[in-house]
Amino acid sequence: MFEKLGKNLEFQKVYKNGKSKANKYLVMVLLKRESGPNRYGFSVSRKVGNSVVRHRVTRLLRESIRKNDARLKENYSVVIIARNTAKGRSFEEIDSAVRHLCKLHGILK
Repeated sequence: MFEKLGKNLEFQKVYKNGKSKANKYLVMVLLKRESGPNRYGFSVSRKVGNSVVRHRVTRLLRESIRKNDARLKENYSVVIIARNTAKGRSFEEIDSAVRHLCKLHGILK
């Protein structure tokens, strides 16, 4: 299991000081930390859909991170924001989008 970002303040810190990259389905904001394992936060706004749709997108993102966490460099706080286009996508598409953003940020080992 991976570590989660908890409080709103932690999210705000990443948004304010982090580097952002995006693709068709997702936006990834990254902030380098002192040490420790990566911590992840997910943001799926109401624009994406109703609660069922939002929770499905969140579950897909969580599973993708769980699968790819071992391949990523350590010491980062990561916030992944789902865009409206992520609605109704398959796991393969979301997973591919997550890996693409990791590559763009240069955090793949």
